[in-house]
Amino acid sequence: MADTVAFIGLGAMGAPMASNLLAAGFALRAFNRNPERAGPLAQLGATVCASIAEAVRGARFVVSIVSDDDATRAVMLGDSGVVANAARGTSIVDSSTNTPATAREVAQAAASRGLAYVDAPVSGSVPQARNRELVFMAGGDAATVESARPLFDAMGRMWVHVGASGAGATVKLVSNMLSGTMTAALAEAVSVAQAAGVDPDATQAILAEGPVGSRLLRAKLPKMLARDFSPQFQLALMDKDLRYFLALAQQADRPAPIASLVRSEYQAARRAGFGALDTSALVAHVAGEAPPR
Repeated sequence: MADTVAFIGLGAMGAPMASNLLAAGFALRAFNRNPERAGPLAQLGATVCASIAEAVRGARFVVSIVSDDDATRAVMLGDSGVVANAARGTSIVDSSTNTPATAREVAQAAASRGLAYVDAPVSGSVPQARNRELVFMAGGDAATVESARPLFDAMGRMWVHVGASGAGATVKLVSNMLSGTMTAALAEAVSVAQAAGVDPDATQAILAEGPVGSRLLRAKLPKMLARDFSPQFQLALMDKDLRYFLALAQQADRPAPIASLVRSEYQAARRAGFGALDTSALVAHVAGEAPPR
């Protein structure tokens, strides 16, 4: 009989991840604050639940991907949350991008009730979630991480056990700092190239083959050139992740002047109304454009 997975958070990333678990043969019990988002999964055979407590009932695993520390604490530590209602022996795989401190807090609370918790955020955005190409960075007990291998295999192409609780969250923030910095630099480069009248197709061809050619450039450069800011990774979420990274750097007593400058760019763009758009919208903010309607 297939293991049952409770899936919490059916946003842009969560919905395709949950769908891939269903396709792999897991029995899925889904919860989302907006139940309408669960409709497509219900058509695929998932059980849509009215509460987190209902979703985790009888589940061998719980997978969660929500927006930030506050959402994670509500989902995990609230009276109607996962830790208070899951049965002893349940394993929690949290793919949210949280601070390491929150990951360790939830891990400790879970352990006190006989649950296992893995902070396992992902590298990749919506296309990678759809195509099972996510990379999981997992922090927690090695045996617990290994037990979640079938879930990682169903949702991604790679997983790495990076250390104890909080290590997954730490590596994720480092990764997103680099991603946010590269996107900001690309936005400035594209803005200057366009203002100088360089052919956009030629710009794309050369940059893709140059020293900064990467998956990120291949994903973001076409969106910037086409002014297609449909969200794959919301700018407001990157702003949050950079804020978390700077707090981590401060705790570690390490300077982070580049990240601080980059975060100020995202913060200004978010305040200017670009927050719900893709991070590629930073190019419009740099060029002094108003947010598209």
